[in-house]
Amino acid sequence: MSNFRTWLAEKSLEERELFLGKAPRLWLEGRQLNKVCRLLTDFDFIEAKINHPKFGVQALIEDYDLIDDTEFLTHLEYDAQTVKALKLIQGALRLSVHILNEDKTQLAGQLSGRLLYFNAPEIQRLLQQIPQTKTTCLRTLAASLTPPGGALVRTLSGHSDWVNAVAVTPDSKYVISGSRDSTLKVWDLHSGEVKFTL
Repeated sequence: MSNFRTWLAEKSLEERELFLGKAPRLWLEGRQLNKVCRLLTDFDFIEAKINHPKFGVQALIEDYDLIDDTEFLTHLEYDAQTVKALKLIQGALRLSVHILNEDKTQLAGQLSGRLLYFNAPEIQRLLQQIPQTKTTCLRTLAASLTPPGGALVRTLSGHSDWVNAVAVTPDSKYVISGSRDSTLKVWDLHSGEVKFTL
């Protein structure tokens, strides 16, 4: 059990929720950038956030969006390689969201299968934490899943038959898909959620 997992387990339900929901933003506002980077590369934090009923995978993905803040990018402690590693982790989570929403125990396998391609120290540190997790999982020993940073950004699942057509709105905020199941779906491209089904 990691220090973070032990520390979090000692907290009340309200304190856990408050920490998981607010810590990354508050630490960034307090210019504690190294703490934010360590937190976003801590497997136990990632696992706790996606398993918390109030948060989930999308809320975790949005934590990584905080590093796009211009104040962060101009800070003295800013390190382009660290930011790149954090964005790769975010990309791996985004590619895995449709799997993790169905089965959160797939987290270790999804991260290792997508991130073993990369040698960044932050990513290697994250991957080294996976064998110590208490969650039973199948974990790949070789990079075997689509890595982040490529053309595939997110898998949208929700149709019950083949998808025949896809269009992106001019503002790039929504995707519209048409399927042989006789439905049209309007998706929020940022969150991957279905907004409307016709």
